[in-house]
Amino acid sequence: MTIAAYPGTFDPVTYGHLDIIRRAAHLYDKVVIGVLRNSSKTPLFSVTERVNILTEATKDIPNVEVISFYGLAVEFAEEVGAKVLVRGLRLVSDFEYESQIAQTNRKLAPEIDTTFLFTSLQYSYVSSSIVREVAAYDGDISGFVPDFVASAIADKIKGSGKKESTQ
Repeated sequence: MTIAAYPGTFDPVTYGHLDIIRRAAHLYDKVVIGVLRNSSKTPLFSVTERVNILTEATKDIPNVEVISFYGLAVEFAEEVGAKVLVRGLRLVSDFEYESQIAQTNRKLAPEIDTTFLFTSLQYSYVSSSIVREVAAYDGDISGFVPDFVASAIADKIKGSGKKESTQ
């Protein structure tokens, strides 16, 4: 059985992420999504919330599991028995950065390969940071994330007072 690990922050999960997850689930026997607990970032959602959101968003994909992790992606992959790291690329410009990470990971764990999947064209401009920014200004994010994620973002922004004043 070939296990792939797909690590990321997923704050929030977007249609682009879900596109990569669905396609990876067709390529590998099992895909373990790793939600990174990153102390250097201030995420909109807690790790538990992101795990729960991703679990809900992928509930119809039987060979996907969602867990949290802390540390290096290759260590996460080793912990879950993955031989492949999945990385999503939106634009060609992502490749330079991601290839540096892949080469570093290969040096750290030569037994783990990296697979790059370009997101489908209709999601190539969507990023979590853009979704958060549009939502902060009360913009329509329905084309970027599932409806229940859009609602969770709106509730979180409303509850945090992060919404910008229009005056």
